Amino acid sequence: MTLPFVDPTFRIYLALTQFPILRTRIRSRMREELFSRGIISKDNFSILVREQAIESQAREGLTDPFGEEPPNVWRDRLARVRTHLTDIYFANNLSYELFEEIVRQTLAERGATAEGELLSLNAEISPTEILVEQAVMISRMPAEERKLYEPRLQEIKVVLIRNMISDQLAYIKIAKNWFTLEDLLNIRMRKIGTGKIGGKAAGMLLAQRILLEVGDEDIKKGIKIPDSYFLAADVMYAFMAYNNLMHWAEQKYKDEDQIRADYPKLKEEYLQGNFPPEVVDDLSHILEDAGSRPLIVRSSSLLEDNFGTSFAGKYESVFCPNQGTPEKNLEDFIQAIIQVYASALNPDALLYRRSKDLIDYDERIAVLIQVVEGEETGDLYIPHAAGVAFSRNMYRWSPQIQRDAGFLRLVWGLGTRAVDRVGSDFPRLVALSHPLLHTQSDPRAIRRYSQKEVDFIDLKENSFKSLPVEKVLYTKYPILRYVAQVWQDGYLSPIRSNLIDGQEEDLVITMDELLRRTPLADRMSRMLQDLEREYNSPVDMEFTVEVLDPSSARPEVEISILQCRPQSHLREVDVSIPPRLPEEDVIFSTGRVLPQGHVYGINYVLFVTPEGYFGLPNNTARTELGRAIGKLNSLLKDESFICIGPGRWGTTTPDLGVRIGYADIYNSKALIELSGEGIGSAPEPSFGTHFFQDLIEANIYPLAIYLDDEDVVFNRSFFYEAPNRLLDFLPKEKKLLDSIHLIKVSDFSDRGYIELIMDDEAGRAVAFISTEAGQSEEDQA
Repeated sequence: MTLPFVDPTFRIYLALTQFPILRTRIRSRMREELFSRGIISKDNFSILVREQAIESQAREGLTDPFGEEPPNVWRDRLARVRTHLTDIYFANNLSYELFEEIVRQTLAERGATAEGELLSLNAEISPTEILVEQAVMISRMPAEERKLYEPRLQEIKVVLIRNMISDQLAYIKIAKNWFTLEDLLNIRMRKIGTGKIGGKAAGMLLAQRILLEVGDEDIKKGIKIPDSYFLAADVMYAFMAYNNLMHWAEQKYKDEDQIRADYPKLKEEYLQGNFPPEVVDDLSHILEDAGSRPLIVRSSSLLEDNFGTSFAGKYESVFCPNQGTPEKNLEDFIQAIIQVYASALNPDALLYRRSKDLIDYDERIAVLIQVVEGEETGDLYIPHAAGVAFSRNMYRWSPQIQRDAGFLRLVWGLGTRAVDRVGSDFPRLVALSHPLLHTQSDPRAIRRYSQKEVDFIDLKENSFKSLPVEKVLYTKYPILRYVAQVWQDGYLSPIRSNLIDGQEEDLVITMDELLRRTPLADRMSRMLQDLEREYNSPVDMEFTVEVLDPSSARPEVEISILQCRPQSHLREVDVSIPPRLPEEDVIFSTGRVLPQGHVYGINYVLFVTPEGYFGLPNNTARTELGRAIGKLNSLLKDESFICIGPGRWGTTTPDLGVRIGYADIYNSKALIELSGEGIGSAPEPSFGTHFFQDLIEANIYPLAIYLDDEDVVFNRSFFYEAPNRLLDFLPKEKKLLDSIHLIKVSDFSDRGYIELIMDDEAGRAVAFISTEAGQSEEDQA
């Protein structure tokens, strides 16, 4: 089996066991390569064989090598040592691809391509080149003859999928039924290295193949994937070894504080590295093939995008505008790949792996390199639309919305704003069962909670940029009427005639006409349903959209699939809120951003007070507060606790809420966002963001309390008058006493616990004092 964990020498040995007669000839050719390439001379090799043979005699207790061992045994000893040294020297100095070529040539000379001998080889340990030749040979057989070898072809496909794409059994179980031999050969042609291409690439390729087979004709002709290239996972270790960075491999076993402290130095050392010359040559060829088209370098780790472990947003993606000189483009390209490699060891990723009990897995990063989908408009390169789609809608803002029709987070421009909580920006949320139904009914609210900035590539300045929408939109933009509407006299109106220059500030990104006049919503819903059926699981998919012939009354769209993975989901439970709860027992009650679920036995509440948080002097102090929350997360790991704080948890902008990552809150049972008069705007659902994915995978329930809602309950006595236990856990953090209020429930009530029930059907979540101490995960499931 070709596995990344197998020693190169042992890998060659396993392959040669398949050729009991020809392996002598193969090894002879291997030595010829060693001698001709100057790796070791023939004379020095013979001397080394003799020396090691004599050393082996001594180990076996012979004190008189020539007197105690018969000549035939000595010759046998020399032959075995020669064989062993041949494998070692070849494996450690020459490529496995060259070994495969030697095997292929030797077989061809022998005439061993006849199916009788080839099909008797063990596919699990045969060289990839031989397997590919067998598969091609079988695929070219006449139909009747081919039937006999179909099981062999299926075995080869499974081995190729496992060796080149993914060894995750859940993935292989699906992929083996869909990938064609041509698919696998195309991947191999676009792959650098001998390892796997990783989860992100695997999901993208599988989604396209499924839809090309089961989708209706409109879907088949309206989807594609970007031009893509694959830097296999083994290249990461080649980079580390080439730059003396292997000492960082132990980083995952250090304590959290050390991981965080080391990362700046680790990243600096990585970014000073380079690739071996042969890899640089391969990367140069990718740039030649891409021409002047912008590229994005994306992580595609071996664990990424799997069932239950999406690793959403854990590793970096880097845009390469690719508009400089060839030398500059190559330099930027290499730096982007190295930046992705360094992100494999960032604190959030390592602590995420630790929380998922994956820390011992050999998590190497493959890299997915894609041509950026978009349109050149003047000096800009920008997609018509982009976003992330979900086959199950976990956020219903109206009872009429159907969960299984799907959900989109849709933006104009590059899709980064659809998956990250960026500043005060808002994507368009689309319930695919009712695509024109906004989350707000008031036009003023629709305008307020619309996209304010756009991400794009500036071709002239050779850079990735974010600018306010009005600085980028212009009145003659070809698809303007599809992405924007005009704000006039308190109303939003479709663009029905040409605008005059200067009206850009009146434009609001709504995506209404894109959803009304194109088949995007209906087609996306059907695509998601097809994928969910074949995955046997809800899915989420990142995508871009191009409007074809925008001057048409009903234009077509082309959807590019960027990645696809199983959709994270919360544990489903049947719940109902108890009737007639005593008012004094209710800690909070909300009808906002509701999942379905039940949390028992909450004995601590971590409350970040709005006054204390926004009263901190600067963002440095707010960052220190985030670190303190991370420490409490570790110290409270054996307790059942929830977190409540002002504004957006996980935002990139500390002025809008608490800037923390998954590693800071993964032990919490629920994460509640507090907003309202004097605190912040109405909560924007984070469903679909990378941060939300983390919460769902960890069964952390996201909720929102908007204090201005008439029916909301917020027990200020509990939150402000119960004793603050912060110094019990963090005695040095006296300066945060006004900002972090750590409440032990038993200090407020002798019943000692809070119970949180979230009933989506009733449209209500209630947290109340309870005597229920909690149940095991198995009991709750």
